[in-house]
Amino acid sequence: MVLANSGARMSSHSHEVTTVDLSQPMYTDRLDTPLPDKPYKEVLSAADKTLQQKEMGPWTKLSKEEKLALYRLKFNQTYEEMKQPTGEWKTVIGGMFIFVGITGLVVIWQAIYVYPARPRTFEEEWKSKQAQRMIDMRMNPIEGLASKWDYQTGQWK
Repeated sequence: MVLANSGARMSSHSHEVTTVDLSQPMYTDRLDTPLPDKPYKEVLSAADKTLQQKEMGPWTKLSKEEKLALYRLKFNQTYEEMKQPTGEWKTVIGGMFIFVGITGLVVIWQAIYVYPARPRTFEEEWKSKQAQRMIDMRMNPIEGLASKWDYQTGQWK
């Protein structure tokens, strides 16, 4: 079945989709933009409207609480509130530790189950026999390993 219009498609979903018009001014609390495009509160209560009327008069007649309420109509946070540490670093460090831990477990798992056993050529016994064979065959006698061997006494020079 093909749905003909978007209304039919939208009605088939059980959740509600909200869209934001990004061409309209938006409110944001940011340190680098001190004056947002629009005030924090757009819908004002009756008390807020009377406070806004008092704002038109002399500010010396306003109390400290009224000035703070007027500020909160325009802005959600002060600079000091925006500068407060958020604790996000804990999440980042925790995520890094989880990632490193899982990586370590994968490496250990690979070392046990994926990689083959170490070859016998890495054993000390094999290395000593290989060095003796190189001496016996007189490999690189001028400046290599065999040049440091005394063939008369059978010892290293």
